[in-house]
Amino acid sequence: MATPEFLAKKGRTRSDYGYHQVHQTRWFDNDMYAHLNNTVYTALFDTIANSYLIEHCGMNPFSVNNPTPKSADGQASNLSVGTDQIGLIVSTHCDFFASVAFPDTLEVGLRVAKLGSSSVTWEIGVFRKGEENVKMVGTYTHVFVLRETMRVGKGGMESRVRQGLEKLLSPPEAKL
Repeated sequence: MATPEFLAKKGRTRSDYGYHQVHQTRWFDNDMYAHLNNTVYTALFDTIANSYLIEHCGMNPFSVNNPTPKSADGQASNLSVGTDQIGLIVSTHCDFFASVAFPDTLEVGLRVAKLGSSSVTWEIGVFRKGEENVKMVGTYTHVFVLRETMRVGKGGMESRVRQGLEKLLSPPEAKL
């Protein structure tokens, strides 16, 4: 018997997600069963969550090993210096409802399911372009730690990161 949480995820629509990206599947994304390999879903999680962190939370993953980011032609990047924190993945989960495969174009949605003092649990919905039924819903938890110590800081996550994440919080009472 399916749980209420599972049924709620299965009923998700694009409008349940506040941030969206389009991804074109590639031939080598398929596995031997002719559907998207599980590792591709993880890459989609990483791509959409980190895109949001860069665009809306002021994070710059490139500043970890390169404090002054450069573009491909050697010029200074338009990315900010970044934060004193990085997000470490501590948990992932997927619920699959239907297969997708190359040559599908995917519409991926992102929302914040839970927001703690130093962590965020993302929810990602994967849709086939032009179809209303969600194909997969995944969750992905980041814990924000100080770059230098790899431990949670006393104040939790930085305020500009929290402010960006709060914009995607759904439902609003999911703040811990």
